[in-house]
Amino acid sequence: MNVVSVSLLLFPWMVLSVGCMSITPSTITRNQQSSNTEQPLRFLALGDSYTIGEAVDPSERWPVQLADRLRRSGFPLSNPEIVAQTGWTTGELMTAIASAEPQGVFDLVSLLIGVNNQYRGRDIEEYRNEFASLLTQAVRFAGGGSEHVVVLSIPDWGVTPYAKGRDRGTIAREIDLFNSVNREEAQRAGVHYVDVTGVSRKAADDPLLLAPDGLHPSGMMYEQWAMLVLAEMFPG
Repeated sequence: MNVVSVSLLLFPWMVLSVGCMSITPSTITRNQQSSNTEQPLRFLALGDSYTIGEAVDPSERWPVQLADRLRRSGFPLSNPEIVAQTGWTTGELMTAIASAEPQGVFDLVSLLIGVNNQYRGRDIEEYRNEFASLLTQAVRFAGGGSEHVVVLSIPDWGVTPYAKGRDRGTIAREIDLFNSVNREEAQRAGVHYVDVTGVSRKAADDPLLLAPDGLHPSGMMYEQWAMLVLAEMFPG
């Protein structure tokens, strides 16, 4: 099955209010290793096909659209560094991260993973353990700042043409079960959580929300995801 995720420490231009976890312009400066030169903020996106943007142009990936919107709002965010590939499970993402070895502290980190665990019938407790480990890594990539990390829920591929002839109700229930786990772990870790599952289910009635492959989101749906992340992490 072809199905794909982001860490955040916005020191130079943003200050986080822990109460509402909002991010606004600030005069706080980033800790630099050996220079006072202003550097672009860094964005790490972790996941599977939903992060790498299977079947859409790279410019339409939701992390890329989010970065573009933030730059237009005055945040000097660089293009996202993406560790994601179509078909990855939590375990495969863990292996890929160990291989990629992302370096340094990131100002924004996202994590969206699990659809392939569901698709392959993997154990839910295995998912919980591996997802929790990935979330710990995401927070570490954010320099320990859990408020700079966002988890996105797993979309429901059962509403797509690809799922024709399958038990869509069972798929929906299993997706909801996996999402209950990643939501619980996100809350436990104190990170942001964005539910994109509801938006994904609108594709049942709107083919424009799907890519030409009949399975993955279109750039239009990814735009909605980017807006949801924007509203969660940068309210107002």
